[in-house]
Amino acid sequence: MSVDHSQNIIEVKNVSFSYGEKDVLKNITLNVHKGDYLGIVGPNGGGKTTLVKIMLGLLKPTSGKIFLFGQDIQKFSYWSKVGYIPQKAVNFDTNFPITVKEVVNMGRIGKRGLFHSLTDSDHAIVKKSLEQVDMWDLRNKIIGDLSGGQQQRVFIAKALAGQPEVIFLDEPTIGVDIKTQEEFYGLLKKLNQELHLTLILVSHDIDVITHETTEMACINQTLIYDSNPKDFIKNDGLKKLYGAQVRLILHNH
Repeated sequence: MSVDHSQNIIEVKNVSFSYGEKDVLKNITLNVHKGDYLGIVGPNGGGKTTLVKIMLGLLKPTSGKIFLFGQDIQKFSYWSKVGYIPQKAVNFDTNFPITVKEVVNMGRIGKRGLFHSLTDSDHAIVKKSLEQVDMWDLRNKIIGDLSGGQQQRVFIAKALAGQPEVIFLDEPTIGVDIKTQEEFYGLLKKLNQELHLTLILVSHDIDVITHETTEMACINQTLIYDSNPKDFIKNDGLKKLYGAQVRLILHNH
């Protein structure tokens, strides 16, 4: 899919954020285009997750503006266009007796409203969402009985069931093995290229971001880099982000 760089779906304009007197973000300006697969990377405490929460309206910036689909976030109401898979998505009580399909049903309930029964059309969307992540055959399994990688796929299906145009993923591969991570990133690439979903992936893993994403933003309080991930190393991005003493160790993703 070719990215239309003339169409911004998220605009971050001169955003700063502070906790009391502690500056977390300073004057961030960043655009996300329709069809982007944007990787946001930076050191722990550099403000990555804070920026995402501001873009989702979960935090209010100290200064600056956020626009979603051309509308000021303070007035934005079409939240069904936005999917979010938080860092702790798979940390839940594994003894809670809920099936895979019931979890994904929540994605439709979130779109239709809590007091609306799901229709045949809703159930068809849930089925399609599970098929897109290769989890339909396990729809009746208790989610706590699944592996970490399978649970990740279920929560992506839950987001897909809401039929979003953009999905945020905050450190989605924490705690899973390398093979599962590779399968997961293959799934994300498929969602971006075949379903034309805009993806925003937050990670501390520069190797993953430079190999998997189409756009890259490096955050360490300020915006250090915002361009093609392939050019990041060539342009001394590591030194700018972490300092002169850092070096990159490749994982062969």
